[in-house]
Amino acid sequence: MNDVSILIVEDEQRLADILKRQLEESGFTAEIAYDGYVGKQLAEKKNYDLIILDINLPLINGYDLCREIRRTNNRTPIIMLTAFGTSENKLAGFDAGADDYVVKPFDFRELLARVNVFLRRADYGREQSEKIRLADLEMDMKTKSVTRAGRKIDLTAKESLLLETFLRNKDKLLSREFIIERVWGIDFDPNTNIIDVYVNYLRKKIDRDFEPKLIHTKFGFGFYCSDREI
Repeated sequence: MNDVSILIVEDEQRLADILKRQLEESGFTAEIAYDGYVGKQLAEKKNYDLIILDINLPLINGYDLCREIRRTNNRTPIIMLTAFGTSENKLAGFDAGADDYVVKPFDFRELLARVNVFLRRADYGREQSEKIRLADLEMDMKTKSVTRAGRKIDLTAKESLLLETFLRNKDKLLSREFIIERVWGIDFDPNTNIIDVYVNYLRKKIDRDFEPKLIHTKFGFGFYCSDREI
């Protein structure tokens, strides 16, 4: 695994150094940026396999840095690692383009498990060259690009993963728990309204200006993706 490179953007030097050592002991190559500006430079110059990103950073905060990275790179998994643990903080992190959100203090074994999940998912995505289609919607599983009726649709990392989850399970009724586990992680509160928020985001982008509608709600049961009501 030593060819797998991870960028750690963390201004707390002791924590950053510990993370680097633990990741390297787990077989990865790790590099540290102690502020957001250096993190931005490194992320632009090098092709990291995964980025671990603090929010409260000098020069460029984690939210803004995540947005900057996502302007040109929608593929590299980003895990936010921060002491800010409210639902609003998490939603802001996902809106900025983060794939996951780990709250300090944390168990390194949990972080390592999440790192491995996203690396496997990224490898799987690189291996896929097929395109998933539903009605006039098309998602390229290699590039994660999405079009509908030939029109390009820009999605955040979480919106893209949510759409992929729907498309890979089209015509199936998906529970909130199923969606939470695959898109946000098994420890996320299933009673949160984050699913409703992101389903609405997705509907505005892929359904509002098009027919037929593809994202449907079955109240009391969950959601499904189909070109017809079931």
